[in-house]
Amino acid sequence: MSKNLEKYLHKEMNKEAGIEHVNHRTKIVATVGPACDSYDQLLELCRSGVNVFRLNFSHGKHEDKLAIIEHIRNINKTEPYNISILADLQGPKLRVGEIENNSLDVKAGDILTFTNEKCIGTLEKIYVSYPNLAGDVVLGNVIMIDDGKLEVKVVGIEKNGDVKVLVTLGGNLSSKKGINLPDTKISLPALTEKDLADLEFIIEQKCDWVALSFVRSVKDLVILRSKLQEKKSMTKIIAKIEKPEALVNIRDIILESDGIMIARGDLGVELPIEQVPLIQKELIRKCLHRAKPVIVATQMMESMIDRVKPNRSEITDVANAVLEGADAVMLSGETAAGNHPALVVQTMRKII
Repeated sequence: MSKNLEKYLHKEMNKEAGIEHVNHRTKIVATVGPACDSYDQLLELCRSGVNVFRLNFSHGKHEDKLAIIEHIRNINKTEPYNISILADLQGPKLRVGEIENNSLDVKAGDILTFTNEKCIGTLEKIYVSYPNLAGDVVLGNVIMIDDGKLEVKVVGIEKNGDVKVLVTLGGNLSSKKGINLPDTKISLPALTEKDLADLEFIIEQKCDWVALSFVRSVKDLVILRSKLQEKKSMTKIIAKIEKPEALVNIRDIILESDGIMIARGDLGVELPIEQVPLIQKELIRKCLHRAKPVIVATQMMESMIDRVKPNRSEITDVANAVLEGADAVMLSGETAAGNHPALVVQTMRKII
């Protein structure tokens, strides 16, 4: 790189790794998982440029999370870092149940039956973890499965709570895959029983941030805020934007939350995917206007789960989030389960 170009880019690339990153305006959030949950691995990520560690409460036990929290706190005590902890609640995630042999080929034109009675899934019946599915959907509603890889349409609602669906986009269905209902207002609580148990642990451990999944309205945040206030907790709230209903209520959600996460995975399933870039840009603008931190998340550098270099489109994606004014960009599977978490962070840091 020429001296003129380096000056133009305002880069000082020779500073010691692990110190320079604290001066970057856009921060890096890294999800902790089996690929990076030891003390040495977490320290390496800090030296590579991580500012916040995300603990995903959709997976793992509290004792595993406690060990990770202790590692992070020890790093903050003994190293020149002040790394924050973001605890991400699972929320009311809808899933299919166990599938026979963990594999079911469904074809366009097939008629399936969704039931709230637990069973092993076959072409005859598939269990769905949503007790009031029949009460919330109407004929013609679209249901997405496995992040939109499969798509069905409601064609019948039975008195016993079963729902008949027509497969419009076929594929292979395996156990525990997620379900999205883009046309439906779901009648599930903001905090599930699991979330409440996890929240108790999060409060006890004095995590810096708690992320609420599938926020639909400001009421969801008020419920979480009241739980925190009951315990006199100083933990701040991140509202995850992944439902169309949240966009309708976005002004109040931004005002009530302490920060926003643009969760592009579910958002891209619930809405036409081509709308997501414009939504991201507008959400960042609104957060900047209200001086609220905003995190851009999901599939930022996903190709690097296996590869040592990102796609050019991923480089542009990260750069655009920075240029739009995002306060942080987030890594998920790239660090939690990838082959080289530290390299991913180092690469992202160079981009931002």
